[in-house]
Amino acid sequence: MRHSPRPLLRRVTVGALALATIWTPGGALASAPPSPEAERLPFAERYRALQHGGMVRAANASISCRASATQAASCPSARGGKAGQGGKAAANGDFDMFYVDVDTDPNTYNSSRAEVRLPEGARATYARLYWGGNLRVGEQKPPKDNGRVLIAEPGGQYKEVLADTLVGHRAARGADAFQASADVTKLVRESGSGLYTVAQVNVAMGKSAAGSWGGWTLVVAYEKADEPLRRLALWDGFDTLDKAQEIRLPKLSFPKGAFGRAGLVAYDGDRGRTGESLTVTTGRKASAVLTDDANPRTDVLNSTISEPGPAPARRVPSYANTLGYDSDVFDLGKALRPGGDQLAFRLVSQRDAAWAGALFVAVDAQQ
Repeated sequence: MRHSPRPLLRRVTVGALALATIWTPGGALASAPPSPEAERLPFAERYRALQHGGMVRAANASISCRASATQAASCPSARGGKAGQGGKAAANGDFDMFYVDVDTDPNTYNSSRAEVRLPEGARATYARLYWGGNLRVGEQKPPKDNGRVLIAEPGGQYKEVLADTLVGHRAARGADAFQASADVTKLVRESGSGLYTVAQVNVAMGKSAAGSWGGWTLVVAYEKADEPLRRLALWDGFDTLDKAQEIRLPKLSFPKGAFGRAGLVAYDGDRGRTGESLTVTTGRKASAVLTDDANPRTDVLNSTISEPGPAPARRVPSYANTLGYDSDVFDLGKALRPGGDQLAFRLVSQRDAAWAGALFVAVDAQQ
């Protein structure tokens, strides 16, 4: 398992006067040096547990299209998931992109909310926040702020979060892309379920062929005594999907007909651009393609934040098309029917200039 230093959470008092000496004119925190960066971060195990419980996540985008005079009708339509002119699916490169900002704090230039929905009586055992975006669009954002964001728990005030591990940062395919992450277990364990707000994700606004994109995902492992014994695993890394990304989770023995879910975080997937898929094998039969109503078999990176079930976790805003940010949870039921002792995931993007960031799995354990 990959270990990280103790997370750094700094409480930030909301209010223009109190923040005057903390914020630079560009809105970036100036109190800490940049986090170390690497062009490629191979996928590696971040967390593993065998416990009664499961995993949930909260996620949202930090940037969306701007409803300008020339795009007054097409931007709301794109956000709602509707196709554009000629039936073509809307993509971030089609729009002048601008920050999502849902809070009332004048000192933040982007912010969005999403719900951590823990089962009643559950206790968070691990939580990790991922954030990332494209720094080069109509503007070029400096990378010094890649490793810092603000987070507010339900009903709480913003706290500064600094990346506690290497930040993936690479310029390729017209984009200047990054992903950072930090352990926020203590905050989520003490705060529990509800709407979390994440602000100041370092993402550029404007319009370019590569398009603007960015967002955040909070992955939470929990324990609850009356839930089945499950194997939980979280893997992360950062690189372009020029080649298929393969992630193998051995020694995950699970019975026939086991329950399981897998979550994927990825960047710059364009809706309607086919040639990408996420498959899983158990070692006992041919691979199964992970797909559902929100994620077509050949367009899994289609700018969605989705999860199984009729009542998804709340988001503010709750755009159907996130225009370049994917954080999806899939039901593994069909793939797990024969049972097995390993899981192997394969993510392929043949046409999209996409980036993979994190994968998590919760599956019933063999008793």
